[in-house]
Parts: sequence; C-alpha cells; structure tokens
Amino acid sequence: MSPIEPVPDPAVPNLSIAEVRYSLPDLLNELKAERAAGSFAMEKLDQNEIGKLFKAKPTRRVKPKN
Repeated sequence: MSPIEPVPDPAVPNLSIAEVRYSLPDLLNELKAERAAGSFAMEKLDQNEIGKLFKAKPTRRVKPKN
C-alpha cells in the first residue's frame, strides 16, 4: 500500500513572500528628483484645490427687494 499524499486546497494560493531591501541613498536621491519635478508641485496644488471643494462655505443672506 502506498502512502496517501495530501491534496493541496485550491482555495489557498501557494504564495511566497520575499523581503526586498533598498539602498537609503538611492531612495533619497529618487525622492529629491521627484520633488524637483513639476508633477510633484502639481500634486500639491491639486490637494489644495480638492481641499477647497470640501471646505464649508458660509451661508449668504440676500436682502429682499422692496
């Protein structure tokens, strides 16, 4: 009689997790380049504009016409 091998459960994917390490000087240089690029400034501008959309607007009262 041969030993019974367990059948892998199809609901559980066989994933392996790997650790990735990056060089700190490389990351800092990349960050410096991104901040110097115009797209970074546009992202900050967009955030300010989005914030303005959600800011509470004061209610205005109009004087009635006589």
